[in-house]
Amino acid sequence: MKSHNLSKSDISSVVDKMSLQWHIDIPKAKTLVLHEIDDETSMITGDSISAIQIGETYLPFLSETGLLEKFPKAIVDSGAIKFVCNGANVMRPGIKKFTEFQKDDIICVVEEVHNKFLAVGKALISSTEMANTTKGEAIKNLHYISDKYWEAAKLIKK
Repeated sequence: MKSHNLSKSDISSVVDKMSLQWHIDIPKAKTLVLHEIDDETSMITGDSISAIQIGETYLPFLSETGLLEKFPKAIVDSGAIKFVCNGANVMRPGIKKFTEFQKDDIICVVEEVHNKFLAVGKALISSTEMANTTKGEAIKNLHYISDKYWEAAKLIKK
């Protein structure tokens, strides 16, 4: 895995893109390191942030609970946990509660009992549509506990 420090202008560009995609103000970072996982994906780590870059899409890393708290969320029942943690998209019947979001927003998937973050995904429908829907896929699962990004992070932190 290749890693290199990003220049100040690249850091500024990356932080601006994240803020824009996530609809969240992200504090400017002094240093960010880009770790190339494969041709399509990289992990970005710094003092205040860890994220995954898939093409032009940025996802908050699941260990960043302080950052994840700022995102819209969908709370799933215990029956959905196994499927979500194996990479399945989140189906509407498994969602118990949710906050407000728009279609294509990055949202977090949280389990209802211990309030733990399970996955980060992209909303396939808005929260308004979700309120009026009882079946079908609601969230595209992009990053989940024990996926290849999770495993790659273990190598980076060594």
